Amino acid sequence: MKISVVIPVYNEEKYIIPCIKSLLNQTLPADEIIVVDNNCQDNTITLCKQFSQITIIQEHIQGMIPTRNKGFNTAKGDVIARCDADAILPNNWISEIKKQFSTHTIDALTGPIAFYDLYLKNTLASETYSTLFKPILKGNDILIGPNMILTKQIWNKVKKRVCLDDTKVHEDIDLTLHIIEYGGKIKRDKKLVVKISGRRIKHNPASFFGEYPIRFIRTLLAHKEYLSIPFLES
Repeated sequence: MKISVVIPVYNEEKYIIPCIKSLLNQTLPADEIIVVDNNCQDNTITLCKQFSQITIIQEHIQGMIPTRNKGFNTAKGDVIARCDADAILPNNWISEIKKQFSTHTIDALTGPIAFYDLYLKNTLASETYSTLFKPILKGNDILIGPNMILTKQIWNKVKKRVCLDDTKVHEDIDLTLHIIEYGGKIKRDKKLVVKISGRRIKHNPASFFGEYPIRFIRTLLAHKEYLSIPFLES
């Protein structure tokens, strides 16, 4: 089983080096690490070029979804792991991913996130989010963007169904729902914790607490046939 890691990047010079170093410090190395350059205008790509283990590709269409898709379509591994550029991965991330896909019949895997630069440094917010969402998803687990893994096989099934407009959906929720559409099984491993920056909360709270919830509702409305919410089912 080969594991590909995909990292979408847009002007991430302040964060990308710790992310890459955490990937290169794994107890079991990834078979492939792909950085997808989404028109970076800073030194992100120059910094990435210091590492011979990194494959750099480019996506000219601006946005997380096309950038993610380009990375997933390029990945050669049997399993594709995605993280954000500000993520710090535990050194057993790859080994645990391989273990989970080797011992369980699953199509996708996710785990909690914790903020390393906010007062709330534990996984409480992430775990609460996942727990509350499970009944809405009719008992299914939800993928969390900075810490989500899926098989290449399920990606090939859903890639023509996923939404392409970042302004209309949360890409991780959208991907979750299309995996469910195809009968895929998603597992959540509470021990598979990834640390990320809380920069969006600190530096752009209006977007995080305003635009994010609006897009959340749009995502639900666009996929109400897969959900269990009384007011959406009428």
